Amino acid sequence: MKGMMHLKPLIDDDSRTFWEGAKNHKLMIQWCNDCKKYIFYPRIICPHCFSEHVSWVEASGQGRIYSYTVVHRAMPPFNEQTPFVVAIVELNEGVRMISRIIGDREKISIDKPVSVVYEKIDDELTLPYFQLS
Repeated sequence: MKGMMHLKPLIDDDSRTFWEGAKNHKLMIQWCNDCKKYIFYPRIICPHCFSEHVSWVEASGQGRIYSYTVVHRAMPPFNEQTPFVVAIVELNEGVRMISRIIGDREKISIDKPVSVVYEKIDDELTLPYFQLS
């Protein structure tokens, strides 16, 4: 996967800490200082209590597969990487994120434990993927 042209995510002020964390092999999510709940995807207000008092914390990087699909046909630049697994991962902190699951597809199933790994795409972008724990 390295060296292939990728569509790059928009890195803005709301998500910059997440992407910088991934580059440094840290899975960063947000935490509401008022209602004490974790938040993902990055945003400026808490979706639970609408507080503006959110901060960044490093997640454990551990979770489980909530749901997944195997992609057999994809658009460029991903078409040469098929088949691959895309999953909703529920982190131990309770938030869910969409990511790839790497490793033996035959062993992947719902509720299997996973842990984060990092794939450096280029000098600017590192993606958090997950593998079976």
